[in-house]
Amino acid sequence: MSAEKAAIFHKLHEELLILPNTWDAASARIVEDAGAKAIATSSAAVAWAQGYADGHHFPVDKLIEVVKATERAVTIPITCDAEGGYSDDPKQAVDNVAKLIDAGAVGINLEDNVYPHELHLKKIEAIRAMAEKKGVNLYINARTDVYLKALAPPEQAAEETLRRAAAIERAGASGLFVPGIADAAQIGVIVSGTKLPLNIMARPGAPSAAKLRELGVRRVSAATGLFNAAMAAAREAAEDFLRDADSEALWQRRGSPPDYNKLFGG
Repeated sequence: MSAEKAAIFHKLHEELLILPNTWDAASARIVEDAGAKAIATSSAAVAWAQGYADGHHFPVDKLIEVVKATERAVTIPITCDAEGGYSDDPKQAVDNVAKLIDAGAVGINLEDNVYPHELHLKKIEAIRAMAEKKGVNLYINARTDVYLKALAPPEQAAEETLRRAAAIERAGASGLFVPGIADAAQIGVIVSGTKLPLNIMARPGAPSAAKLRELGVRRVSAATGLFNAAMAAAREAAEDFLRDADSEALWQRRGSPPDYNKLFGG
């Protein structure tokens, strides 16, 4: 089934894939029920939901359990934000990603922001070789934070991103993830300068879906957007309830939710 779902996930990138990011089985199942064609985890949202800070503080074994639970809850392909493979050692990163594949992931994000670019490439190469041995065409979405973390001066950002993109492609990546970019002209330069499908992150000022399609972008990720929206709503509801225990107002906030038991097979 992993090979079949991997093939589906790759094919989804032939057009613009609007990809919500979830943090547990419940959020993933709700997103699937809303009409998503695939699920992506957000490393930050997953960590926060379990009470950890983002940024390689989250134990990989807990991430594996989240992926397993998500795979059990949904029928669509799952791609997992694997940060930097959760290790400085390419061999350990490979072992970690292998466990994520076994848990049900058919794609990963692999980032370069806290590692030398050369180490990022070694990890991509090693992970690609491992996935091929498993018979899974893993979608390796190689993330470079040139824009998000200002790894190059603004006037050199596109050139540096494309330099990394060429190396990432040679290493065996399936796609290029460039968070932090929102300017349509800059996006167009990146799209035209690489053969890899471009993934951008939803953020204020980013082009509409129609414009992204026109530019040739193949994926737009919600990142922490859904988690932030959900937690903001939960906090507001909690503050209101704590203030006056208004049962009617609390009940009205729920709107018309789905039958959660039914969503999970009850």
